[in-house]
Amino acid sequence: MKPAVARAVRIGLCACVVGALLAGCGASAVRVDGARAAGEGFERFLAAGDHAAACRLLAPQTRGQLEQDEQKGCAEALGAEELPRTGAVRTTEVYGRQAMLRLDGDTLFLSQFSSGWKIVAAGCTPQGERPYQCVLKGG
Repeated sequence: MKPAVARAVRIGLCACVVGALLAGCGASAVRVDGARAAGEGFERFLAAGDHAAACRLLAPQTRGQLEQDEQKGCAEALGAEELPRTGAVRTTEVYGRQAMLRLDGDTLFLSQFSSGWKIVAAGCTPQGERPYQCVLKGG
């Protein structure tokens, strides 16, 4: 094999190995699907007015903060929140045990608990270089 061809083969193999390693570092499809399903479920419950079911998908601190801020039970407090109406999920990004779902009309932040994915913040809008501003969030 000519030296130039051998070098091209080595470079190609290195690129394949690096690509495989980087792909392995990404979130598994199961975790991405789990985060997406939790976010879609939360939005579906809100749209149906089933605030008790939506509350079960809130992270403990988020639920506690909502109840404390509103001085009401979660379902009643969540019903009073002015969360945006949403559409389809545009992107799902998972980083370790954290996830961000961008939907048409909203952004959700989630964390993975032993009981599954839970909503940490909802009604979030980007603020340029500053952190997102969220209607619903934990303390």
